[in-house]
Amino acid sequence: MIKEINESNFEKEVTNAGYVLVDFYATWCGPCKMMSLVIDEIAKDSTVKICKCDVDKAQSIALRYQVSSIPTLILFKNGEDIATSQGYMPKEKLLEFIEANKK
Repeated sequence: MIKEINESNFEKEVTNAGYVLVDFYATWCGPCKMMSLVIDEIAKDSTVKICKCDVDKAQSIALRYQVSSIPTLILFKNGEDIATSQGYMPKEKLLEFIEANKK
């Protein structure tokens, strides 16, 4: 299940939650919509928690993590950002990104 996060629940969902992949997106963004399909597909079998964050509704979080283009994917471990990727990537590349950055 993919959890939508915002300012009120970000800390709860990301801190002390092990590995969490956050997809920073906007509803009007074409590449974000394409990335969303990939995220939905991997969420069924993912070994990490997956969350989505609408940058238009959670601007302070986007600013905190210097999200300057979307889609941006940030992998967190217990609240600490450990890897970032910008732009669309196919399913295989996304899975490689997650596995390569798990420490």
